[in-house]
Amino acid sequence: MANQLINETSPYLQQHANNPVDWYTWGETALAKAKQEHKPILLSIGYSACHWCHVMAHESFEDPETATLMNQCFVNIKVDREERPDLDKIYQLAHQLLNYRAGGWPLTIFLDHKSQVPFFSGTYFPLQAQYGMPSFKQVLIRVATLYEQEYETIQQQNSSITDALCDINIDKKAENPFTEIPVELGLTMLEQQFDHDNGGFGSAPKFPQSSSLQFLLHLSTANNTQDKERNLALNMLEKSLTKIAQGGIYDHIAGGFSRYSVDAEWQIPHFEKMLYDNAQLLSVYANSYHATNISLFKTIGEETANWIIQYMQSPEGGYYASLDADSEGQEGKYYVWDKEYINELLTSSEYLIFREHYGLNFPANLEGKWHLRVTHCLEDIAEKNKISITDAEALLLSARNKLKVQRQLRIPPHCDKKILTSWNALMIKAMLHAAVAFSEQRYLQSALRAITFIQQNMLQEQRLLATYKDGRAHLPAYLDDYAFLCDALITLLETQWDTAILDSTITLAETMKKYFYDNENGGFYFTANDHESLIQRPKSWQDEALPAGNAIAASVFFKLGYLLGKNDYLAIAEKTLQACWERMNKYSYVHTGMLIALQTYFNPPEIIIIRGEEPEIQNWQQHYRKQAHANQLCFAIPDCAKNLPEAIASKAVLDTTVAYICLGQQCLAPVTELSI
Repeated sequence: MANQLINETSPYLQQHANNPVDWYTWGETALAKAKQEHKPILLSIGYSACHWCHVMAHESFEDPETATLMNQCFVNIKVDREERPDLDKIYQLAHQLLNYRAGGWPLTIFLDHKSQVPFFSGTYFPLQAQYGMPSFKQVLIRVATLYEQEYETIQQQNSSITDALCDINIDKKAENPFTEIPVELGLTMLEQQFDHDNGGFGSAPKFPQSSSLQFLLHLSTANNTQDKERNLALNMLEKSLTKIAQGGIYDHIAGGFSRYSVDAEWQIPHFEKMLYDNAQLLSVYANSYHATNISLFKTIGEETANWIIQYMQSPEGGYYASLDADSEGQEGKYYVWDKEYINELLTSSEYLIFREHYGLNFPANLEGKWHLRVTHCLEDIAEKNKISITDAEALLLSARNKLKVQRQLRIPPHCDKKILTSWNALMIKAMLHAAVAFSEQRYLQSALRAITFIQQNMLQEQRLLATYKDGRAHLPAYLDDYAFLCDALITLLETQWDTAILDSTITLAETMKKYFYDNENGGFYFTANDHESLIQRPKSWQDEALPAGNAIAASVFFKLGYLLGKNDYLAIAEKTLQACWERMNKYSYVHTGMLIALQTYFNPPEIIIIRGEEPEIQNWQQHYRKQAHANQLCFAIPDCAKNLPEAIASKAVLDTTVAYICLGQQCLAPVTELSI
């Protein structure tokens, strides 16, 4: 018999709809039941592509004996962390306070029935005690007994947890004028963590850390970076992007990136594919190709964008959330190969190139099978076998296409087809970057389809909704939804001008200002001021898997402030920096998004507005893009554009094409002839 999750839009929640556990969604029904029955709340947070979430579900939540215990002793609430990132942020932080270590998924956390403050937490618990971990049933019995016998002690601990959550949220403003010291510290700390052999930062498990890569890209292309710092940033960026592209974290058959690598060499990934990872990496590869002209970056960017369009874009236009790590109950089964099978599938010439390039001449690297990663340079293989590089590339492409056809016959990983506004905004921006860097209209059209989808489905009375599936959009949007979408729409305006899009961007910015901005202390809350009351109202400063919402919001208000001549927007961005100043100084390398915003404060953008007839204004825009840097915003606005804001309309239309260039709040003389 189905439980309360049966009518939810989240595929993750629906995966648990037929558990014998009496699951509830987070909401008044479950919270009131806990209060009425004086039962603690068992809150379980996970997501559809999470391998260990599936393991715990099969072991414990599908086990009748465990479910009976859960139903007798607790009110059980299941949350999809992708639909409710507000709850996930709060309770992951609470887990860290309770356990003095980072959390993860599944998050298993027990809450007081009255206050929803947590008193015990963990992540994955096995069905049977093993590896020094208690069984989940042992945990349930111990927690239920503790709650009944030691409730007063729990209340005292809860008071401490509540105080700690409040203290963490206190913003200490900058008492002295800003300096660029946090930027220098951020680069130094990344250099200290840099893996000079394999690229990336730290050791296993190893994440691409897209925000750090974006920071390095910004430093390497900003017009105010010193040569020493520029070269350091560029070297770390190029090494990392090259090694990531060659590793097994990248899908060499269809394109796209897995979540992270379990080893330091990027060989074997955790196989789930997340939209937000691929969006951020696509942006970095596209813009890095534009900056360096390294052909590998173009290849990886194009293959990733093509994979997104083919596999992750819905017929309605929005982008799906993720692909599972598992297929047929086994992680990575969809992606690994038998060497003998490949040999039979390919011609001898194809196999010779493929085998050496992707490491089939090495021992199997994943449970007796081969997961592909680049082990030998194609140029060296061509030279060794006395064939041209063109012939080697053709043989490799033919082999990959054959494997792609065969792989598509396998049972694929589950696709979480919910559409999230914030993640879609990241991918829209990435597709726009790819469209410009690779001169590919298909990527622009993909982005436009997704924007149209959001406009038609995710807006309700000028307020965004967070999630959509099967014709139903719901849940109030978060800061990330607004900030990321504004950022993407500004990128669209640079790609092709549309005054209606500018109006939409301004409306979204005003909504952010009204509902999320902290007028007293600066910065933006993660939830709106009319959001349901939770035990904490967090602010997101630190870059995690997603860029920090405050960092993108600050960047948006800087860009709009200078473009529209709105000093109040610039003041909001500056006050946001002030609220994060102490954090940037103490932990600069995990606040790289805020460091980029700080650089914008010191080096305001060069805004170029080109007026004239089409297509001449696009030709001028192409000219300026060739000499573009990280601080440049370039808009080609046709003479026929109407209802422009005053700051833009004042850039008068002349008898010839003209470019107006403003450095921050200082404008130069109009340019009517391009210097070649």
